[in-house]
Amino acid sequence: MSKAVMIQGAGSNVGKSLLVAALARAALHRGLSVAPFKPQNMSNNAAVTADGGEIGRAQALQARAAGRAPLVDMNPVLLKPETDTGAQVIVQGKRFATVRARDYAALKPELMRPVMDSFNRLAASVDLVLVEGAGSPAEINLRAGDIANMGFAEAADVPVVLVGDIDRGGVIAQLVGTHAVLPSDDRNRIKSFIVNKFRGDVTLFDEGVTAIAARTGWQAAGILPFFPDAWKLPAEDVMDLVAPRAGGQVKIAVPRLNRIANFDDLDPLAAEPGVTVEIIEPGRALPGDATLVLIPGSKSTLADLADFRAQGWDVDLLSHVRRGGHVLGICGGYQMLGRALRDPGGVEGGGSAMGLGLLDVTTTLAPTKTLALVDGTHRPSGASVTGYEIHMGQTGGPDAARGWIEIDGRSEGATDASGRVRGTYLHGIFGSDAFRHAYLSDLGAAPSGVSYEDEVETTLDALAAHVERHLDVDGILALAR
Repeated sequence: MSKAVMIQGAGSNVGKSLLVAALARAALHRGLSVAPFKPQNMSNNAAVTADGGEIGRAQALQARAAGRAPLVDMNPVLLKPETDTGAQVIVQGKRFATVRARDYAALKPELMRPVMDSFNRLAASVDLVLVEGAGSPAEINLRAGDIANMGFAEAADVPVVLVGDIDRGGVIAQLVGTHAVLPSDDRNRIKSFIVNKFRGDVTLFDEGVTAIAARTGWQAAGILPFFPDAWKLPAEDVMDLVAPRAGGQVKIAVPRLNRIANFDDLDPLAAEPGVTVEIIEPGRALPGDATLVLIPGSKSTLADLADFRAQGWDVDLLSHVRRGGHVLGICGGYQMLGRALRDPGGVEGGGSAMGLGLLDVTTTLAPTKTLALVDGTHRPSGASVTGYEIHMGQTGGPDAARGWIEIDGRSEGATDASGRVRGTYLHGIFGSDAFRHAYLSDLGAAPSGVSYEDEVETTLDALAAHVERHLDVDGILALAR
């Protein structure tokens, strides 16, 4: 069986995911076969795997950093929030149940078995497994039945490196406080710590590192400066959605839906120098100077459609279309653009709603989830398109006869009579350079020559080099057992 080490955080969004990706690329450069693993993740930004399931987007990026295809075993439990109090539970890539947050604790002991099964299969196939925790082990109120942090570390007997985020302030309290509240067995599993996202002269925090080490007994693995190119990598956490990313004259306005999903569709667009991607927060009107309004995916389409109207964005969108603006809906956004959404089986609580009416299609939600990796052709340009489907429901109607993507001889998506309003179920298509360039050219963007996938690879290499310069990578990997 392979060796493993676990990266846990003293809080959420401290940089665990990118650190695991960097260590995976560094291990790959050392000639090791390596795989990422996250026992439990919570995200509506999912990736479809080569073995036909879904995992968190961060684990897909980490797999790429490791030079491996993403597999469901890399993230055996994925929680996809549908409301403030409930989430869909994905187990080993497939929908398992929808539960309220208060009931999830009773379910966790049942989930430890598939978590360990996935970990053991993965560990048997590689030299090294890099495990990422979720949230923080300091949440000791969640320790009973835990599968995400110390509960898993105990079950798999994996050593832990703890990461603190100095950018948000109070990093000494983050790390020393975690030491203070953990029970002794959990505390002793932590062998080393990292101070992440430092800005400025790292030597100014030498005394801070000494203070942390003295109060915890943990060895310092280093201070990691803020990595400014992190935005070039696909983001998983909705907290990483920032606006605007200044670019060129083509403005793409993206309403931030309450249950926005798979928003990494935006990353290749934001990488284009001729494009400005602007996230429109609730309470703001859709801007009148937008070239394109892009309605992204949603984990709760009916609820987000109601909220879209409550924000007054439906009125703004009609004004945008009357001015000759373009509209694109992806997945849940596509469903919203139609005439009606129906939920006879109660997938999202039941009922039906009138859509935004910009596409002559109707959607019927269904409990069976479509999960597929897709290769197709953009009909207007002939450019190849690679993407994935991850949705519950089927959409059809007259405008679907003007599908603008062809997949194995079938038509996908819909277009209105003007050609300016389109919808598609395909995520990830803007990562296809020739298609993206053709689509943006129609919006007036100058050709850029940007190769998005090459840029992701270059950024992963730069991230690994950044970590090698500032952390004791050999020491971290030597902790694995």
